[in-house]
Amino acid sequence: MDLRRLILILAVMSALITLANGFFATYRVQRQLLIDSTLAANHLYAAKLASSTAIFFDSTQRQLAYSASLLANSFDNADILQAETRRLLSQTNTFNSVAIVDTHGVVLATSPETIHLTGHKLTSPGAMDALRAKLPRISDPYVSAAGNRVIFISSPINDGDGNYLGYVGGAIYLKQKSILNQLLEQNYRDKGLFTYVVDREGQILYHQDPAQIGQILNSGPVSEAIRRQNEGSMQELSRAGVNSLVGYATVPNAKWSIITVRTTDNTLVSLKSQMLDVLNRTTPLTLLTLMAVWLFARLISQPLRQLARSANVMDRVGISDDIERIPSWYFEVAQLKRAMLLGISLLQNKIGKLKTEVQTDPLTGLFNRRGLSFALEYFRASKQPLAVIALDIDHFKRVNDTHGHDVGDAVIKLLAQLLRASSRSSDTLCRNGGEEFLILLPEADRSTAVDIAERLRTSVETANFPEIGHITVSLGVAFWTPEMGDIALALKQADDALYQAKKQGRNQLVVA
Repeated sequence: MDLRRLILILAVMSALITLANGFFATYRVQRQLLIDSTLAANHLYAAKLASSTAIFFDSTQRQLAYSASLLANSFDNADILQAETRRLLSQTNTFNSVAIVDTHGVVLATSPETIHLTGHKLTSPGAMDALRAKLPRISDPYVSAAGNRVIFISSPINDGDGNYLGYVGGAIYLKQKSILNQLLEQNYRDKGLFTYVVDREGQILYHQDPAQIGQILNSGPVSEAIRRQNEGSMQELSRAGVNSLVGYATVPNAKWSIITVRTTDNTLVSLKSQMLDVLNRTTPLTLLTLMAVWLFARLISQPLRQLARSANVMDRVGISDDIERIPSWYFEVAQLKRAMLLGISLLQNKIGKLKTEVQTDPLTGLFNRRGLSFALEYFRASKQPLAVIALDIDHFKRVNDTHGHDVGDAVIKLLAQLLRASSRSSDTLCRNGGEEFLILLPEADRSTAVDIAERLRTSVETANFPEIGHITVSLGVAFWTPEMGDIALALKQADDALYQAKKQGRNQLVVA
């Protein structure tokens, strides 16, 4: 498999993985946004209904309080009492029945009259609670004698001296039509959203499915929050395994909780179309990107392909000229091209068969004089300008005389390591003999060569050499361009600059 196919495979895999990762991340973010916005909307809607319901109850209590004030001076007039119950029942659609009761719980007047309660004593929980409290009350839901699930709202009747005479109250049947039912039935006309109302004990008072009224809310986080009269929203998993988004709010004057619910599946119905839209929008750009990758892969691999073909015919006449014409517009191709030209040059000069050991100094692993000659021949043939750094260890004879040749060899080996660390990968490092070294820096200008030489001088000066401590080096720097002719001139200039550095006191560099 060639490089172009490898680049294409890698690029396509990267693009597809990136697309899949972006698509998944978008899906997760959009999904969470939908869930969060639905939770917020459900809570807001529940709070709106709770506020409306609280206002309704407050208005109803004010209406009954006004009637109680009117009846305070006419409590013994049966006709006035009856007329007032008719007015309360017919003026609004608030109550399903209205009654005026004395201090003993006996009904003095009622409407509608068809329920036949006049003269009877009321014993229902709502009626008894109103008698005991002698205050405006909204009763807990209960089942009346007629089998209706009701709440009873009452207001006390007191005479001018503040004596308690009884109360006027209205019953709202939770399963029959009333203003309260109409209020709670308001919704967004959304089939996925439903609302129900529970009291503080978790008993369902209103539900869009009448069969649910009177049931107890399933235990769970929502029922616990309602029991504490909290407000907010949360996700909840039902016993049937249905994940729902729940918003809830409290009606403070009735101690009810209004709950709005939408299933998570219903909330996420629109997510599929959103993700398809994202896919439709990203696919064209992805295809364009892959096409651009294909073009760049071809452009990148073409020089390498040509070099690879040339490598198969290294011994052909004129191969150097063919390699020279290969475009080398990026670093790796340029380096390979130079390496191949160097190899061809060595082959044509009958030194290609020499082993690496012939060109390498065994102690340091750097080029020896023979390797230096080959490198100089390559630079001369390729006409590359270069800088030359000549280096010599100061007072090295003293090291050998004082500590022995083994220590001297160790110093030279460590110095070779410092040479490698302070030079560039394209530089040629040579041990020119004894304690003398040469560095060839292709394409290096004056500033670069001086920086490298100074960096090397400083690193040697600060390095700690075993047994002897610190040493210093002197350096000479020279430059060569093809126009100067013989490259040996640059070597001579570098050597002269080196000795000039020694004459000036050592541990310094001189530029020719």
